[in-house]
Amino acid sequence: MSTLHYPEHVHSLADYIEEVFAAHGDKATYTALGQTLTYAEIERHSRAVAAYFLEKAGLRPGDRVAIQLPNLIQNPIAVYGALRAGLVVVNTNPLYTEREMRHQFTDSGAKALVILDDLMPKFEAIQVDTAIETVITTSATELLDNSTAPARQDAIALSQVLAEGADTTLPKRPDSDLDELCMLQYTGGTTGVSKGAALSHRNVLANSLQTLGRLGGNFRDGKEVVICPLPLYHIYAFTVCMVAFFAKGSHIVLIPNPRDIDGFIATLKNHTFTTFAGINTLFVGLGRHPDFARLDFSKLHLTLSGGTALTQAAVNIWKEVTGCMITEGYGLSETAPVLCFNHPGKEEIGTVGPPLEETEIRLLDSHDKPVEGDEPGQIAARGPQVMLGYWQRDDETANVMTADGFFKTGDIGVRTASGAIQIVDRLKDMILVSGFNVYPNEVEEVLTSHPSVMEAAVVGKPDERTGEQVCAFITVSEDVSEEDIMTHCRESLTSYKLPRSITVMDELPKSTVGKILRRSLRD
Repeated sequence: MSTLHYPEHVHSLADYIEEVFAAHGDKATYTALGQTLTYAEIERHSRAVAAYFLEKAGLRPGDRVAIQLPNLIQNPIAVYGALRAGLVVVNTNPLYTEREMRHQFTDSGAKALVILDDLMPKFEAIQVDTAIETVITTSATELLDNSTAPARQDAIALSQVLAEGADTTLPKRPDSDLDELCMLQYTGGTTGVSKGAALSHRNVLANSLQTLGRLGGNFRDGKEVVICPLPLYHIYAFTVCMVAFFAKGSHIVLIPNPRDIDGFIATLKNHTFTTFAGINTLFVGLGRHPDFARLDFSKLHLTLSGGTALTQAAVNIWKEVTGCMITEGYGLSETAPVLCFNHPGKEEIGTVGPPLEETEIRLLDSHDKPVEGDEPGQIAARGPQVMLGYWQRDDETANVMTADGFFKTGDIGVRTASGAIQIVDRLKDMILVSGFNVYPNEVEEVLTSHPSVMEAAVVGKPDERTGEQVCAFITVSEDVSEEDIMTHCRESLTSYKLPRSITVMDELPKSTVGKILRRSLRD
C-alpha cells in the first residue's frame, strides 16, 4: 500500500501544476535575464500555449512535443502548456548537433517543436526527416521586448502564440490516469543509441513528493529563493526545480549560461538566495572565484548535489566559502530521477544517502541475485519513480529490468551500516563530463566514420574541472592531423562529447577474441 499522499483530485501532472498556480497566484515564480513573472502570469501564458497547441495547431492529447530551450522563462511556459494540453513532453538539449536532433525527433515521433530561434538553421537542415509540422520559435529576450520576436515564414513566434492562445478557450482535458505517459527523457545507451525513458505522470509526481518528503521542514512553503543553473531539459532540474520546488511556491532564479561565471555571480548579487541546486564542477568553479566569496550567504541553508559524484574537495570549498553543507543525492533519467538522498543536516559525506520513501534498493551480482552482507553489487531499484520502459524498445527495457520489477542502473554500490548507499564504480563504460553522460561507442562511431581512421577506442580519464574528460585512441590508414579529426567530430558531437585528446597508436590493445581492451587504455 502506498505511503505517499497524492493530492486529491490530481490525475495528471497538469492537475498538480494547476493546483500550484491557484495556490500561489501573485508570488514570484521564475526569474531569468532580470525578468520575473508570477505564478498567475505563468498560468496565463501556459494556458494560452495549451490552447494554441490544441485549437490552432490541431494537436491531440498524447502527441509528442519537443522542447529545445535553455534556461529561459519560456521553458516552463512551454512545458506547462504542453502538459496542460495533455501532450507528451520531449526534453531536448539545445547543444545537440543536427544528427542528434534528427534521431531524437524521429524516434519520439514529435509533431511539434518549441525552439530557440538561434537553433533554427540546424533544425531546418533535418526537418524533412521528421514529422514536425508545428514550429514555435522564441528569442532569448522575446518576453522582455516583443520587438525581438523572431519573424519566420515557416514558424510562429511565441509572442504570437500567446496572443492567439489568449483569445482561445482551452478545452477540458480528457480523463487521464497517473500511469499514462507524460514525457520522454532521452538517455544514451552503451551501444551509443539514445533511448527515450518513458516517464508517467506518477513517476514524476511521486518523485516530486518523495524528494520534498526527504527535505521535510528544511524546504519551507513559499519562502525559498532557489538558484537553478542546471539545465531544465536535464531530468534533475526538471523534477526537482520545475516540479517539486515549484510546487512549494518557490521563487526560482534560472541561470541561462552557468559557464559565464562572472555573469552568474553578477546575477546572484541581485538575490538573497536560500537554496542552490548544482553539481560538483559548479561548486568548485564558483568556490574558487574571488568575487563569489563576497556574496551574501546569510540565508543560504540548503545546497543540493546530483548528476555526478560529489568530491570531498568540493564540499570543503563550498562549506568554507558559504558556510553551507552540500546534501548529495543519486538517480537516473530512468528513475525520474531521484532514488537516494541524504537527510539535510545529517549528511553522510561520500554516500548518496538512504533510499527515498517507497524506494527499494537491491545490490545484485552478475546473475541478478542479491549480494551477501556488505559486498558491492549492481544497484537495482523498484519504486513509483521507475520508468514505464524505453520508448518503443521492449528489448532494451527487458535488458534493464528484473523479473520482479527492479531497474538495473549499471552502477556499482555498497550499503553502509546506516543504510546509505555509496557509489563505488560504474558497470558501464559511461564517461561523466560535467554531469552529462558520454557513451564511448557513440564517439567511436563518429571517429571511425572519418576516412583516415581505422579503429577507435574512447575512455574517460580524471579531470579537475569537469570530473572526467573524453580521451580517444585511434589507428589510421594515412597521416592525418588531430585538428582535421576534431573538425570532423564537431560536425556530429555536442561539445561535451568531444575528445580532449587524440592519441594515434600503431595498434589498439585487444583481447584474444579481438575485443578492444578499454581498461588498458584507461590505466
